[in-house]
Amino acid sequence: MSRRKDRERYQERKQRNPDYTGFRGSDTVIEKPPAPVESVVCSSCGRKRNVPQDTIPADRDSYVCLRCQGTQAEAPEGVPV
Repeated sequence: MSRRKDRERYQERKQRNPDYTGFRGSDTVIEKPPAPVESVVCSSCGRKRNVPQDTIPADRDSYVCLRCQGTQAEAPEGVPV
């Protein structure tokens, strides 16, 4: 394939999709941007945690952080944490 044809194809794709950056190789992985985070206070331990917005419950006062969830899961039944 000639360079001219490659450039023409690139220009065609660029016109259809302005965000097109060109072929970067088959092993190139494009990472998604990280999810936006928001600060929430854990109802169990009282610590402020940065949490992805899509995981925050509607009632923010009922949020329990992952660390507290893990300790609650490990605690035997009937024993307060």
